[in-house]
Amino acid sequence: MSVDRTKIEAYFQTHDVAYVAEDGVFKNLTTGEEVKGREAISGMLNHIYHVAFDARAEIVNTIVCGNKAVLEATFTGKHIGEFAGMAATGKDVKVPLCVTYDLDDDGLIKEARIYMLASVMMQQLQ
Repeated sequence: MSVDRTKIEAYFQTHDVAYVAEDGVFKNLTTGEEVKGREAISGMLNHIYHVAFDARAEIVNTIVCGNKAVLEATFTGKHIGEFAGMAATGKDVKVPLCVTYDLDDDGLIKEARIYMLASVMMQQLQ
């Protein structure tokens, strides 16, 4: 089944959780952490992009096919708050990021699987 690409493409640009299903799940495959529900996902994204880092995802490539989508990006920003037990360093990071998405019939994200090279990030923060 093919869904309307408009919502996922808007999400790629904004990270607005209005494009995430109420019962959506984001899985960090590096840490095994799972965040469930739109409100919790909003909190996690806010923490990563605005509390631990002043960051953005610079889009490299996107693919949308049927009810699946992929974002290839570079997580780019400055470490401004506690992250993974490490106090803010003020250092800039550029970390490869890939996220795969399953979309529901309304085009909302029902599951995201996040692949981020944690070793690259930690090396840049040291």
